[in-house]
Amino acid sequence: MSEKTIEEKCVEMLLKKHYTLTTSESCTGGMVASRIVDVAGASGTLMQGLVTYSNEAKERYLGVKHETLEQFGAVSSETAEEMALGCVWTAGSDVGIATTGIAGPGGGTPEKPVGLVYIACCIKTSVRVKKLNLSGSRKEIRSKAATEVLTLLSEMLSEE
Repeated sequence: MSEKTIEEKCVEMLLKKHYTLTTSESCTGGMVASRIVDVAGASGTLMQGLVTYSNEAKERYLGVKHETLEQFGAVSSETAEEMALGCVWTAGSDVGIATTGIAGPGGGTPEKPVGLVYIACCIKTSVRVKKLNLSGSRKEIRSKAATEVLTLLSEMLSEE
């Protein structure tokens, strides 16, 4: 028998705890929600998935503060945290996860290089943010970021 995927583990834990989930994705562009939806029974937990690629969408749909985006940028720990919190607040879900980063191949700077990704998970009011420095192609960076945010979700659910 094969080992469960990270998304299967997450859906199983979310269902067991009767938690609802909302995703907010920038650099992963819906990949996280898609992986959750691949799991049978996901409809019992997934409320919605938001692809908030632009700063305007982050502000409008997640309540990310304009000041946060101006001061720290879209690719920052602060923005990732507000995105995850925004999932919980605006959707009324128990859990919110977020990804924001630079998948490349362009768009990087010395301060924020290609592969810099911030992920966040919010369960109720507890938030954890993680900084990632990923490598590979655009597709590989996006895929690794999706796996990392699901792993973070799994870890936080396991600790409860």
